Amino acid sequence: MNQPQTEPVTAHAERGYRKPDATARRQRMRDFQSQLSERMQQARISTREQTSQLGLQIGPEHCLLSLREAGEIVAVGTIAGVPLTQPWFLGLANVRGNLVSVVDLAQLRGHGPTIIDKQARIIAFGPSLGFNGAVLVSRVLGLRDVAAMTLQPGPVEGRMANRYRDTDGTIWRQLDVSALIADPQFLQVGE
Repeated sequence: MNQPQTEPVTAHAERGYRKPDATARRQRMRDFQSQLSERMQQARISTREQTSQLGLQIGPEHCLLSLREAGEIVAVGTIAGVPLTQPWFLGLANVRGNLVSVVDLAQLRGHGPTIIDKQARIIAFGPSLGFNGAVLVSRVLGLRDVAAMTLQPGPVEGRMANRYRDTDGTIWRQLDVSALIADPQFLQVGE
């Protein structure tokens, strides 16, 4: 009786090891390089986000808001007033399906009420802050590069952190939303 001949089994074959295919190795190398390139791109974007800030006009002041603290930016729609609240607490607004409390930041800072016109905007707080709030601003001025500005000496004022001077001589105040939402005055909206 003839037995079929089989090749001798090696230790590598017993463990299921096969010599890597050159095409598969090249594909894995391409995938690795692609992932590495994406990670480097994300790192560059993250660095730019740290120096790029959202420029705002709040009453007469020019302010900077970290992109990490900013959420939705919407035109001013209907704001449902809430009785027996501070004048700077405008009420509640629906921002893309989320109910947020809206504060007139200029009025809270001691300036007059913000005029609601076609340039006024509501800036919702970023979801990372865990606070369903928003501020009314006079206008959004676009992205500003803080790295191109000069840090100005002087005391830090509560909700406004650093001050910067741009190349045109305009002073920009850094709005610290984390400090704002922790401020007892901000949280006490009742009269």
